[in-house]
Amino acid sequence: MEKRTLHTVLSPRLLDLYSLSDGVVVVIDVFRATSTIATALSNGARAVYPVAGVEQCKQLGQKLGAITAGERNGQVIEGLLHGNSPAEYPRSFIAGKDLVLTTTNGTKLLKMALDQGAAEVITGSFVNLGSVCQYLVSSNKNVILACSGWKDRFNLEDTMFAGAVVAQIERHFHMNCDSSLMAKQQYQLHEADMKTFIRQTSHWHRLKAFGLEKDLEFCVTPGGAEVLPLYNPQNGTLNAVALG
Repeated sequence: MEKRTLHTVLSPRLLDLYSLSDGVVVVIDVFRATSTIATALSNGARAVYPVAGVEQCKQLGQKLGAITAGERNGQVIEGLLHGNSPAEYPRSFIAGKDLVLTTTNGTKLLKMALDQGAAEVITGSFVNLGSVCQYLVSSNKNVILACSGWKDRFNLEDTMFAGAVVAQIERHFHMNCDSSLMAKQQYQLHEADMKTFIRQTSHWHRLKAFGLEKDLEFCVTPGGAEVLPLYNPQNGTLNAVALG
């Protein structure tokens, strides 16, 4: 049987160059949307509603009686109850509740993938690396690792996560993709000193100004929230999927 393909998309601006109709798109926004989504779901959130706009977030939250949360440029949006920090969603707070979330980069990319006809969309970060890899191997679809970046620009933390995925699953795929090769080699070069290396990134410095260092360290720690968030197009939610 012919092997499936695996590609890494380094910026949302490049997404339309790839066919998504027969693939699983992994939306990656390590700092912090996809880390927060995994954390909320692993701590018992009933569902996460990712939305692109602030007003939509407010309106849907009011309609559902849900927690509304989001950020723009790293800061909590005025009029929303909570931010985009994994630390804000412990089990004692989020279990059994719905979360409506809007962010600068991650939720926008998820909508783009859906608009371009992605067969399936999941979200990934270091905190649920194992679950993402397990799902991609067991799926019978091609894989697109889609990095959210920062306002359409390349960033290192999303690319490093893509590289971590590639390093674990590439033997199951046909990989003729320079961005995947680069991501894997960059990850392997810094895997042992990730928390030190990541401090050099532009996004670290941007968010450090808001006192978020502990957040960011958690976001690059593998296994902190092992759950598989899968998008359900019927009701517009990300839900935790049980893996066999």
